[in-house]
Amino acid sequence: MNAYINWSGGKDASFALWQLQQQPDYHIRYLFTTLSEAFQRVSMHGVREVLLDEQARQTGIPLKKAYLPENASMEDYNRIMSTQLAELQAEGISHAVFGDIFLEDLRAYRETQLAQIGMEGVFPLWKKNSTQLVKDFITAGFKAIIVCVNAKYLPASFAGRIIDEAFLADLPAEVDPCGENGEFHSFVFDGPLFSTPVAFTVGETVERVYSPVRAGEGNCYKDDGENCFQKETIDWDTRFYFCDLLPA
Repeated sequence: MNAYINWSGGKDASFALWQLQQQPDYHIRYLFTTLSEAFQRVSMHGVREVLLDEQARQTGIPLKKAYLPENASMEDYNRIMSTQLAELQAEGISHAVFGDIFLEDLRAYRETQLAQIGMEGVFPLWKKNSTQLVKDFITAGFKAIIVCVNAKYLPASFAGRIIDEAFLADLPAEVDPCGENGEFHSFVFDGPLFSTPVAFTVGETVERVYSPVRAGEGNCYKDDGENCFQKETIDWDTRFYFCDLLPA
C-alpha cells in the first residue's frame, strides 16, 4: 500500500518509519512536513529547513513540504493541508503514517480528518510502552538531540542534550520518556535509516514566549511537523527553549 509519513525529523516519526520498513505491507513514498514560510524551520521543532533536507536525503525518501504563513489560522492550515493531501491522493497514496503513541483524542482527530478525503491512518507505535520505545530507539542505533523544550515541564538545560540513558535518568517522573505530551521535541541525526549521519553544530539556546489566542484562531496542542491538533480550551503552553542547530 502506498503511504506517506508525517515527518517531523524527530525520534517518533523516525522510529515509526524504521519499523514500517521491516514490513512488506507499506511503500513509503514521501516524508511530509510543515514548515514556517517566514523562517524556513520545522513547525514547533525550530529545525532549519536545510537540515531537514539533508536528513531526508540520507534516508533516500523524497521530502514533500507544506509552508504555513506566519500566524496562520485554522482555516489557512486546513486549506493548505487539503491541497497537499489531494496531490498525494492523485499519486495513488491511500495511507498516512503517524508516530503517535497514546493520545486518543489526537488519533481520533487525525482519523476524522483523513476519513473526509478517503484516506486511512497508520500508527506503528500505538499503545506501546513509552519507556520501552525510547530504550528500543537507542538500542537500534538511533541518535537524536533535543531541539525544543516546553518550559512548563523542563528547564533550559535539557535543550541540546542527546537522548541516551543519562537523559532518561534525569527526566522528572511526570515527563513522558517519549515527550508524547509535548514536553520536548528532537532531531534525529543518525541511525539505521540514514546512509551517513547528518552533520551539524550546536548553536545557542534561546527562549521564546508566545501569546495565546482564542480557541479557533490557530494555536496547536501538538504539532510535530504533522497535523495541527487544536484543543477546545485555552490552557496553552506559551514558553519554550529552542536549541538552534547549524549546518556543518
